[in-house]
Amino acid sequence: MRGAPTGPVEVTGRTDRHGTMVRFWADPQIFPEIAFSWEAVASRLRELAFLNKGIAIVLRDEARESAHTFYFEGGIQAFVKHLNAGRNVVNQRLFYVEREIETTMIEIALQYQNTTFTEHVLAYANNIHTEEGGAHVTGFRSALTATLNKYARKASLLKEQDANLSGEDVRDGLTAVISVKLQEPQFEGQTKTKLGNSEVTGQVSAVLSDALMQFLEENPGDARRIVEQSLTAARARHAAARARELVQRKSLLESATLPGKLADCSERDPSLCEIFIVEGDSAGGTAKAGRERRFQAILPLRGKILNVEKARADKILANEEIKNLITALGVGFGENMNAERLRYHRIVLMVDADVDGSHIRTLLLTFFWRHLQPLIRGGNVFLAQPPLYALRKGKTVEYAYSDSERDVKLKEIGGKVEVQRYKGLGEMNAIQLWETTMDPETRVLLRVDVEDVLKADDIFDRLMGSDVEPRKRFIQTHAKSVRNLDI
Repeated sequence: MRGAPTGPVEVTGRTDRHGTMVRFWADPQIFPEIAFSWEAVASRLRELAFLNKGIAIVLRDEARESAHTFYFEGGIQAFVKHLNAGRNVVNQRLFYVEREIETTMIEIALQYQNTTFTEHVLAYANNIHTEEGGAHVTGFRSALTATLNKYARKASLLKEQDANLSGEDVRDGLTAVISVKLQEPQFEGQTKTKLGNSEVTGQVSAVLSDALMQFLEENPGDARRIVEQSLTAARARHAAARARELVQRKSLLESATLPGKLADCSERDPSLCEIFIVEGDSAGGTAKAGRERRFQAILPLRGKILNVEKARADKILANEEIKNLITALGVGFGENMNAERLRYHRIVLMVDADVDGSHIRTLLLTFFWRHLQPLIRGGNVFLAQPPLYALRKGKTVEYAYSDSERDVKLKEIGGKVEVQRYKGLGEMNAIQLWETTMDPETRVLLRVDVEDVLKADDIFDRLMGSDVEPRKRFIQTHAKSVRNLDI
């Protein structure tokens, strides 16, 4: 059997050094094509260095003769600072607690920021990222909500007649890392993305409740700012609830599923249906004329939707285009969001191949990632790929989707060829749009997928957030890599 050990590990000598070095060579017969991602390996090792303070992890690429050392004396405190880099923080003094209960080691670090309004909580069990949460996250959330409410009333920041802050309120703008290490972890599912040890809930809750109350009492300025941000979030939540109620009432009172300018399809099996979110009435009209009415729905958007990275839920739900989109998809919004109610299992963003189109697509992706993330994780969101060029010679028409493909086809066709550069979907007629972009037999769709959640959060925050400096640095860094920019 290839790959099986041929003998015991050879002892080559003695040393006073400590640590572990792992070296391996992939068998070219088993792995004929090998391509290691430095970024992927480095990202995981950086994460491990954050989770195990004081440990140095060295990554070397001997082929490129490069190396990097990951070492963080502050552990998860440094992790939170890394996540909040470039953001406006609410509590300058970061909260941190480390405590052992029975045989469970618990570490929690948290800090609030007001650059974005999204919750950013990372949870780990024995260094494994539990994306779906579990017992440790349940204990964290319940203790955070109860402790902040208790302190707010004790400090008279919440009056007797005021309702308690909700969990959603106290997690507004929160960045936190939870790390538990236990002897016998119980994970749910094969992917180990959810911790199932029920006893950990109470352990985490007890540790956070005591330590956070002490932190708030010792840092009244930071405590007041945290509570005030939570109160602002509560007011926005109440306003959003009223707006959400109006959206839901509107969808019930109007013809069941026809918000705005939606041209619905006749098929009622969601798994067979797709909706094209189209930029502008002109392209929307062309798409409606060219579509297959049985299973393709069209929703034109007027102008650019709201940048949700800079807005709370009440402002988001006041945006007419977003309300139409929410109603058309049928999944709800916020706490009422349910991906199982999705009316179209393929959501296709179809925009012009220019700067404005790219901006609209980015705004839509920001909305989906921040507020309808299960649809991205479920593989329901796609990007249409309309052609950039039409190449005409006589009655023959060829389409090219990139500059390189255009050049190849020009050589293949030969002679005098008329080249048309499409800048908008409205420049195509209905038949052309169907043949190139909407026909399942011939079109190209790119499915939106996320390999690195941390990187995705960072890029949306950097490019779409209210802080200008990180965006400016990103543009300066990547300006030379731009290949196509409409002037």
